Amino acid sequence: MEGTTEYLAGRIPAPPEVALVLGSGLGALADAVEDAVRVAYGEIPGFAASTVVGHAGRMVAGRLEGRSVLAFQGRYHAYEGHPAAALAAPVRVAAALGARTLIVTCAAGGVNADLAAGSLMLIADHLNLMGQNPLVGPVLPGEERFPDMTEAYDRSLMTLAESVAKAEGIAVSRGVYAALLGPSYETPAEVRMLRMLGADAVGMSTVPEVIAARAGGLRVLGIALITNAAAGISGTPLDHAEVVVAGAEAAERFQRLVRGVLRGLPRPGGSA
Repeated sequence: MEGTTEYLAGRIPAPPEVALVLGSGLGALADAVEDAVRVAYGEIPGFAASTVVGHAGRMVAGRLEGRSVLAFQGRYHAYEGHPAAALAAPVRVAAALGARTLIVTCAAGGVNADLAAGSLMLIADHLNLMGQNPLVGPVLPGEERFPDMTEAYDRSLMTLAESVAKAEGIAVSRGVYAALLGPSYETPAEVRMLRMLGADAVGMSTVPEVIAARAGGLRVLGIALITNAAAGISGTPLDHAEVVVAGAEAAERFQRLVRGVLRGLPRPGGSA
């Protein structure tokens, strides 16, 4: 990790204030970063190339809405064969470089029947059903051994996002995100189980990054794009291609929401 941080410190234009993890179909926001430095994951020591359709697999550093940002255009998944620590590596590097806020996004299936395809859900809590945790092993510098997850997703950031959404005319809701290992989609019985457990949406990512962020003291805002109804709700077979398509269709709303949040974040010294 130390070599990764040193390498990126020499490539990025300024220490980041905010880290952005952009999930399936949502990576277009990174193309709007100004004065951008782009580095493919395969070029970064300790990183591996991304293999999932809809994930560009590169880091983009620069400025967005007046903020110094470090955007990860695509992410790693456990189902690609990566250990939990690797899933959290981008967030840990961002924290080591100076980021104190993480905006993490993902595509998800709607477990709650009220969440139609194209909905944006602010993640209020999560269920870690992946059987993995990125904190297993020695405690890393700057991280807690037993981080409190009572407020894994920052309430003030959710309130800010809701305020931006209202001003922009964007519908958002709050919900619980369940993370499973994948890569197979869930069965209808599993989806019924998730609903009984309190999940509103289901995916195969995000939670390891959030756990590492909280262990490192970062505030987290999570946004899930509902790309489809989960198995057994609509009766339609699931297809990853529709995930990418849904991301493209929601890109404009998603970008306006995140841009508004970036503008509304407190500046150093307490001013917005």
